[in-house]
Amino acid sequence: MQKRTLITGGAGFIGSHIIDRLLSQGHNILCIDNYSTGRQENLTQHSNLEVVEDTVYNARLMYSLITDFKPELIIHAAASYKNPKNWIEDSKTNATGAAILCQAAKEANVQRIIYFQTALCYGLNPQETPITLQHPLLPQDSSYAITKTTGEYFIRLSGIPFVSFRLANAYGPRNLSGPLPTFYHRLTNEQPCFVMDTRRDFIYIDDMIDCVMCAVNSNAQGIYHISSGTDFSVAELYKATTTALGINSEAELRSRHPDDAYSILLDPSRVINEFGWRPKISLTEGVRRTIEYYKEHLILETYSHL
Repeated sequence: MQKRTLITGGAGFIGSHIIDRLLSQGHNILCIDNYSTGRQENLTQHSNLEVVEDTVYNARLMYSLITDFKPELIIHAAASYKNPKNWIEDSKTNATGAAILCQAAKEANVQRIIYFQTALCYGLNPQETPITLQHPLLPQDSSYAITKTTGEYFIRLSGIPFVSFRLANAYGPRNLSGPLPTFYHRLTNEQPCFVMDTRRDFIYIDDMIDCVMCAVNSNAQGIYHISSGTDFSVAELYKATTTALGINSEAELRSRHPDDAYSILLDPSRVINEFGWRPKISLTEGVRRTIEYYKEHLILETYSHL
């Protein structure tokens, strides 16, 4: 089904996998990315793909792109998270960028927006496990969560039909943020590792994109969680990493900080009930596939949202 789709942050981890899937379905895609954390190598040249290198808070450019391209669908995957202390860049990209995109989209009569929100919108110490969609928004603990939640509010305010996916910890090929690429980078450079006494909800990228495509190919609207439905200890993730690397290595187990939640687990009931979606890739298999990718690509730095 051919559709004009604008995707922001398309060279990033999540965005590039979405582009691969959209191209396979015949979409005509315009991508914008400033390559702050995205990589040019994540995108393959294609006759239906145009890539613009710039930022989403360049208002004049965004209005021009949306006016000229006339997208039917916007997938807003751009996000600033590289430096958790850079509140200004987070604000410009995550908050102002979303505001610009929404106002330009309204003027161009864009039909739908799909957005990606962080589970940190519920705060560092969620009030329930698993976290339901009724949980209050408490993003005040990080610049990333504050600004991504502001972006979600602007999308709501626009009146444009939207889906906002609040995400578990996605991992897989092309991912450079979070514990898995950090473990790989340190282990392959013979550096010590430590793991926190915490549990997290890890979702493999292919499973996540399957869920996103359910929204792309339907009239779904509103807030959804994408989650494996299970939380794993960070120690389990470390063990899966060393197994995939074929090495014996013990990591120091550290007690969590009082402000660090023991478990962050999202309730995926809505996507299961409405989309009939369930994750297929086990943590062991997902880590194995990811490590194979890391072995073929140079991993020079990793990032954290916090």
